[in-house]
Amino acid sequence: MFSKYLKSLSILKKFLFINFIIFTIIGLFTIIYLKNIQPNLIKNKSINHTNIINNTIDNLIRLEVKFVTEDIRRFLFSTRFIFQNLDRVIFFDNDLNLIGDTDTLDLDPRAFSTRLNDIEFESLNEKNIDKENKNKNKDQDKDNKNFFSFEKILKEYVNSDKYGNPFTFAKENFNQFKLTTIKNVTKEDLNIGYILITENANDIKVAIDERKAFVIRTAISVGFVILIFSFVLSRYFIKPIQNLVSYTKNIKEKSNEKLSIDNLKNRNDELGLLSNSLDDMTVELQKRVAHAENFSTDLVHEIRNPLASLKSASEILKDTNSSDQRLELLNILSHDVLRIERLITDYSQMLKDEVALSNEKIKKINIEPIIESVVDDFNSIYKVKKDINIKYKTDGKEEYLINGIENRIEQIIANLLDNSISFTKKGGEILVDVSISTDNKIKVKIIDDGQGFKEKDTSKIFNRFYSNRPDKFGEHSGLGLNIVKNLVDLHDGKIVASNRLDGEGAIMEISFPTS
Repeated sequence: MFSKYLKSLSILKKFLFINFIIFTIIGLFTIIYLKNIQPNLIKNKSINHTNIINNTIDNLIRLEVKFVTEDIRRFLFSTRFIFQNLDRVIFFDNDLNLIGDTDTLDLDPRAFSTRLNDIEFESLNEKNIDKENKNKNKDQDKDNKNFFSFEKILKEYVNSDKYGNPFTFAKENFNQFKLTTIKNVTKEDLNIGYILITENANDIKVAIDERKAFVIRTAISVGFVILIFSFVLSRYFIKPIQNLVSYTKNIKEKSNEKLSIDNLKNRNDELGLLSNSLDDMTVELQKRVAHAENFSTDLVHEIRNPLASLKSASEILKDTNSSDQRLELLNILSHDVLRIERLITDYSQMLKDEVALSNEKIKKINIEPIIESVVDDFNSIYKVKKDINIKYKTDGKEEYLINGIENRIEQIIANLLDNSISFTKKGGEILVDVSISTDNKIKVKIIDDGQGFKEKDTSKIFNRFYSNRPDKFGEHSGLGLNIVKNLVDLHDGKIVASNRLDGEGAIMEISFPTS
C-alpha cells in the first residue's frame, strides 16, 4: 500500500517525502541522544560526589567522629578544604536531625591550616554563631524550606531500594539545575547518620542547552537547504520534464495546441539531450506516419487499377463466344491477378524490412565479396534461363570498406540486377563495375544494354509505383527501385540513373562513403 502511494507521487513530492522521513529519523535519534546526554553528565558528577562521600566517611570513622552537632562542626572546620569545590555538604544523624552544614562555615583563609587549636576553634565558632544569628531572620524561611525538602528526600531514600548505596537526583527550578547525592553512614554495621552533597550543576544545563540550540540551528539550516534544493529541482528539472510530458501528450492526442521545447533543446545537460532526442524521434515518427499514410493511399490506388481491369475483363468474358477473345481476356485476368499478388507481396516484404532495419546494426564491411556473390547467383540463374550474361569488374583494390548492413547491400544489388534483367533482351549483357573514385567514394555501376530511360528526369523512377514499366508488369510491383533508394539513403549513399552515351542501355550508379 505504501509503495503504491509512493509511486503515485510526483518527483518533487517523492523528494520532499523521503527527506521528511530521513529528517524525522534523524530527529528521533537526536532526541534520544539529547535524553542520554543529561544522565551521562549527571553520572560523572555523581561519581565525584560518591568519591567525596566515601572519603569523608573513611575520615569520620578513622577519627572516631560522633554524629553529633559539636563533633561534626569541629570536623567540618578541620577538614572543610575538602568541600571547597562543592556548594553544600549537609550531615544528618540517624533520626534525620540536621547536625552539620557547610553553609554555616566561615570561609576564612585560616580554615586551610592543617590543624586548629582550641582557642582558634572557639573564636571561629563564636564568629560563626554571630554570623548565624545575623543571617537567621533573613534565611530562616529558606532554610526551613530546604530542610523540609531534604528531610522528605531522606525519608524517601531510607524507604527505597537505593538505601545503602549512593543515590543522586536532579532538581531544576528557575534558572538553576541542582544535583544532590545522599549516602548513609554505617559503623560496625549500624547506621549512624547520613551525608548529603548538593551542587549547583548549571554547566550540565548549559551543555544541554547548547546542544539543543545546535540541533535547532542545524535543523533550520537543513530545512532551508532542502527548501532551496526543492525550488531548484522544481524550477530547473521537474518543470522542464512536465513540459516534455505535455509535449508528448499533445502529440499523442493530436491537440491543436502547439507547445515548443526549443528552450529545452538549447540546454547543454541531459535534459537538453533528451529534448533533442524526443524532438527528433517525434519528427521521424511523423515522417513515418505520413509515409505510411501516403504509401497506403498509393497502394490502394495501384490495386484499384488491376481490380478495374479484372472487373471489365470478367464482364466481357461472360458475353463473348470467341475463343481467341476469351483466351486474351484470360491472359488479362491472369496478368492482373499476378500484378495484385506482387503488389501485396512486395508491400508486405517492405514492411518486414522496415521492422528488421530497426534491429540491425551497421558495421564496417567489405562490399566486394558481397556484390560478387550476388552476381554469381544471378549468373547461375539467368545465363541459362534468359541467356543474359552478367559480368563483374573491379579496379583492382583489395578492399572496398563501408559502414553498412551486409544483407541490405545484397538486397540493393539484387533489386538493381532484377530491374536491369527486366529491360535486357535475351542474349544481352549486364556489367557490374566496382571502383573507388578520386573523391574517395566507392562507386558501384550496373550497366545494361536494354532500352534505357525515356524520362528526361530519371529521378522519377525511384518514386513508388512509377508508371513507366515493362510489359510484363506482373513480375514487378513498382516498389523495387523505391526500396533501393531507401536502403542507399540508409547507408548515407546516393543513387543516380542515366542512359548510356556509348549506345542503348541504362546505368545505375551508387556511391557509398568509405569507412
